[in-house]
Amino acid sequence: MTEQAMTNTASILSDVQSVLKRLGTRAMGLTGADVERIVREARQVARRQKRPIRNKDLEDGIRLNRPELPHDLRWRFAVHEAGHAVVHHALKLGPIQGITIDMPDGGYSLLAFQRSGSDTLSYREDLLAMLMAGRAAEQIVFCFVSVGSAGAEDSDLARATRLALALERSLGFGAVQPLLYRDDKDATPVLDAHPDLAARVHARLEKALAKANDVLNGNRGTLDRLTAALFEQQVLDSEAVGAILADV
Repeated sequence: MTEQAMTNTASILSDVQSVLKRLGTRAMGLTGADVERIVREARQVARRQKRPIRNKDLEDGIRLNRPELPHDLRWRFAVHEAGHAVVHHALKLGPIQGITIDMPDGGYSLLAFQRSGSDTLSYREDLLAMLMAGRAAEQIVFCFVSVGSAGAEDSDLARATRLALALERSLGFGAVQPLLYRDDKDATPVLDAHPDLAARVHARLEKALAKANDVLNGNRGTLDRLTAALFEQQVLDSEAVGAILADV
């Protein structure tokens, strides 16, 4: 293969990778069944028009799967997800692979987590701060919070509560009898039955929220830039997010 042919091949592969990455980022949060249906419908469109399937067919299919959000709701989603991303990056929890607010039920961040140090108390406390960062960002920008961080068992507050409870009850970092291991399947009855434990768990959440606030206030310009880019583009891949967070 000639040098020119190798260059052309590398360029084609790079373009293909770029397209696949953009489509993958755009499709964040979709289920396998959603993707299968979108591909099937895109093929049907191409077949009716008697042409090969195009990347735009897939992108349009993904967009049609997600109804347009009101301006104020899209802005709040952008603030919330930007808060998570800034704190995740600032605390060096791991790479950010993409962020989207192009979803009917809220935003979604594809976050990776480093293994180094992940078994320590400080790492778990940083993780708690990241989980509380969406709520912190809303408080900083709007001066009040929405239900976006709560209300479901997979919400930020639910995940943070389970982690804080585990620190107290099963991970060996509790303020009372830390050597005892308790396997709490459901946090709600345990916390309701033990007010002192609930107070300690809540104190951990308050500390995490304060840490997230400190990080975001110290990086307010970056928070605003990431929010604006996310609001405008609706989907950001790892390179776009990394460029904005480079100075954090």
